[in-house]
Amino acid sequence: MKLVVQVKLQPDAVQAPAFERTLPAINDAAHWVSTIAFEGFGLKADVRELRKLCYGELKARGFGAQASQHIIKRVADAYTTLRANIRAGNLGSQTSKRRRKAESKPIVFRKHAAHTYDDRCLSWTYDARTASIWTLDGRVKNVPFACPPEVLKELVEHRRGESDLVFRDGKWFLIATIDVSEPEVYEPVDFIGVDRGIVNLATTSDGDNHQGRRLGRYRRWQTRKRAELQAKQTRSAKQRLKKRAKKEARHATHINHKISQAVVAVAQRTERGIALEELRGIRARVTVSRDRRARLSSWPFHQLGEFIAYKCRQAGVPFVEVDPAYTSQRCPRCGHTERANRRTRDLFSCRRCGLAGPADHVAGVNVRNRARSAWVFVNMPDPAPA
Repeated sequence: MKLVVQVKLQPDAVQAPAFERTLPAINDAAHWVSTIAFEGFGLKADVRELRKLCYGELKARGFGAQASQHIIKRVADAYTTLRANIRAGNLGSQTSKRRRKAESKPIVFRKHAAHTYDDRCLSWTYDARTASIWTLDGRVKNVPFACPPEVLKELVEHRRGESDLVFRDGKWFLIATIDVSEPEVYEPVDFIGVDRGIVNLATTSDGDNHQGRRLGRYRRWQTRKRAELQAKQTRSAKQRLKKRAKKEARHATHINHKISQAVVAVAQRTERGIALEELRGIRARVTVSRDRRARLSSWPFHQLGEFIAYKCRQAGVPFVEVDPAYTSQRCPRCGHTERANRRTRDLFSCRRCGLAGPADHVAGVNVRNRARSAWVFVNMPDPAPA
């Protein structure tokens, strides 16, 4: 299983200017190659053809052989990804404004966009916690990096392939790929159904409730603070806005990590699997009032699902996604499904058998029941040949 880890570079006053000159120059060169590719081949850029057209110019600009190859390959991969997104319909239909805009101009590379380094351009010295990185000013050696001990251990044991040089909020980072072996998935004795929501971020079929009330208050407070700073229009207010830009997202990510760790730990300890509702495309399907749009759009349900999924793979816990239809309206005891079963957001009451309880807990139980059937169906042995 491939994961990514991040370390913080700590270049000194001599090393930092080399990075500050190199990364914008690389992205400027990538933008030039992208323009050549679009003018010559449209969206069908090929590495071999781009190498013939651009390699000599990149060398003349001061890029080494390996750096020039990486820039060309990066541009070709960007166009490959764009074509794949168009084929998959991620940019809409042929007449959509977003797709027409993507097809009408070359791909743009931001000034400080991350750039990929392989082991020829970047080397690690784990004992000294330093890295050696290629720049336009030559090889910058002994650049210190900082990371927790567990991340350093993963780098030593599992780092594979390329790493990305990232400049974010005035700081330099290296994002490396690690290849961790996945443990064998055990046969579950049962499942834990997890219902995701806005008021309650996650409610399990065991009755464990991870509320989102505190996160909601925090987000509303952040929204008010942003509005106050934006209204001032002063230099210091703009600096504070920039500093706070990603604070809310980091906070939500931290909460999702804590929730996913708790749910997976319970499943692993009790030898059960985890089941989630398959909620893809919910923003396109659900219509809410204007004052609730921001809340729905910032709801981190997808991130929470991704965290639970990869932590399950890491721990060998069985994981399934089930059909979300009517999980909050179906009675888990008698099977009666009706909208009136859920009279309020918080309360479920079956109109046929009278079963009542917290609506999110009932939805988690329905998710668990569907996972039982899905797991049996998926792991059913192949029928004997006739």
